[in-house]
Amino acid sequence: MLPGSNHKGIHVEQIKIILKSGKDQSVRRYHPWIFSGAIKKIYGSPSEGDIVDVYDNKDSFLATGHYQPGSIAVRILSFKNEKIDYDFFMGRFKKAFEYRQSLGLTDNNDTNVYRLVHAEGDGLPGLIIDFYNGTAVMQMHSIGMYRLRNEFTDILKNILGEKLQAVYDKSEDTLPYMAGIKGTNEYLSGSPEASTVTENGFTFRIDWISGQKTGFFIDQRENRLLLQSYTEKRRVLNLFGYTGGFSVYAMKNASLVHTVDSSGPAIDLADENVRLNFGEDDRHKSFRKDAFGFMDDIKDKYDVIILDPPAFAKHNNVLANALQGYKRLNIKAIEQVSPGGIIFTFSCSQVVTKENFRKSVFAAAANTGRQVRILHQLSQPPDHPVNIYHPEGEYLKGLVLYVE
Repeated sequence: MLPGSNHKGIHVEQIKIILKSGKDQSVRRYHPWIFSGAIKKIYGSPSEGDIVDVYDNKDSFLATGHYQPGSIAVRILSFKNEKIDYDFFMGRFKKAFEYRQSLGLTDNNDTNVYRLVHAEGDGLPGLIIDFYNGTAVMQMHSIGMYRLRNEFTDILKNILGEKLQAVYDKSEDTLPYMAGIKGTNEYLSGSPEASTVTENGFTFRIDWISGQKTGFFIDQRENRLLLQSYTEKRRVLNLFGYTGGFSVYAMKNASLVHTVDSSGPAIDLADENVRLNFGEDDRHKSFRKDAFGFMDDIKDKYDVIILDPPAFAKHNNVLANALQGYKRLNIKAIEQVSPGGIIFTFSCSQVVTKENFRKSVFAAAANTGRQVRILHQLSQPPDHPVNIYHPEGEYLKGLVLYVE
């Protein structure tokens, strides 16, 4: 049981972790991760997901968090010496919800999809919860959080009340492989009454069961709205289009919109989302093709190109290859876009810094010899907050380019 509650969960004898001399500085600066190399000694035998207390080399308390074997050994939940119980998590969830209330997202007729919990950004490392018009989709990235999925379901019911129709756990592919625990994607509560959402007045069908991530890239909401302002009577190409988010926004003003993705189901859903908003409109056409190959022969055919690929790098050991991939992709787009064209280019790889991404795009531009200006530097929206002590949380980077 979670201490201080009548709810199932984890509760083990507290484990004590001692850090090496000098390895406590990042913790004192409130960074929420403790790496295995910083640990001097562990008192006890923690299992993955157990709650542990962390002390410095002089036995002073530093933090409490979830233990896991691997590079990140502890994901810190609190820098205070306090119980990690049901009431603790209720408090964190309430703060997360109230923050979204302050953003105007929880009672918005034009937008009923938003991120409710954003891991370290909300003091809940290892936990993502997206809200889709009555359905909360949870995705756990740590065993500590996964073991509490039923408690979290109860907390969501308490906070959201009648707004919550269903809770879906989509952690099957996100749990650490070392744990030896195989999650199962399943409904933990209720059943959805709707699989469509409204975002900035547009309608989208969401597939949280078989779609990528939790079903929709909520983090591009504000960037899609910005794109709309650049598409008046322009020819738009949406590469790696997935379910057509950028395409739908572009259709508001564009003369034509083409969506490209290598996934058949994604293309089908993109077509459906365009129809939901614009009916059978021959301005839109989709192509099930590889994005790199599609750009081989499109010289001057498009005035706006969107490059929103999946993460090219999830680990530092492939960072160099990823940066080359971004360079090659942007070279093609900058070469092919029409004079006076606009390129929206993104990286969602956490290990790729803003500086590295910008250098890759700079190298791409220099390779083409065309004159390129940066119009905007983009990131994730405020319902995907970045903990100021955890810069790694700023995973989405984007640039809007003007190409002469």
